[in-house]
Amino acid sequence: MAQRNIELDKSPLDMVYYPVNYPVQKMNGKEKHPPEARVIYSRPQKNGRTIFDGIVKYNQVWRLGANEATEIEFFTDAKISGKSIPKGRYTMYAICNQDKWTMIFNTDNYVWGLAYNQKKDALRVDAPAQKNDEDVENFTMYFDGTTQKAATLNIMWEKTKVVIPITF
Repeated sequence: MAQRNIELDKSPLDMVYYPVNYPVQKMNGKEKHPPEARVIYSRPQKNGRTIFDGIVKYNQVWRLGANEATEIEFFTDAKISGKSIPKGRYTMYAICNQDKWTMIFNTDNYVWGLAYNQKKDALRVDAPAQKNDEDVENFTMYFDGTTQKAATLNIMWEKTKVVIPITF
């Protein structure tokens, strides 16, 4: 059988869960319930580029990563920044500015690139953009939290961090 020569993706796919470390807990029999949330996203690299107000233009819709648009799935009804969103799968976008991001949760799933349809927005919330001392090379998203019913979704790249509060 001939071996195919396939290049590694420059923006690898990643997946994060809440509760944190959910897959390992599930495999070890320590978690009996479904997760509260899961994010599937691609992780582009800074690679010497200017990210914000560079390749990610201020005041324009961004797919929040690379390749296929970022998706978040809620396995129960949730509240994001105090606003309700029903259980389900959503595509995430952001409109970035220096001091805040408008986070968009859209019902048009399995979108490649930026094929954004505003008519399918389920929710929009604003989140402050914070300066981060660390210069983050790879676009990063992760959950943290101390209870089963509350978490934050952290989004970091370059020297910017956005924190989105979520309750379940």
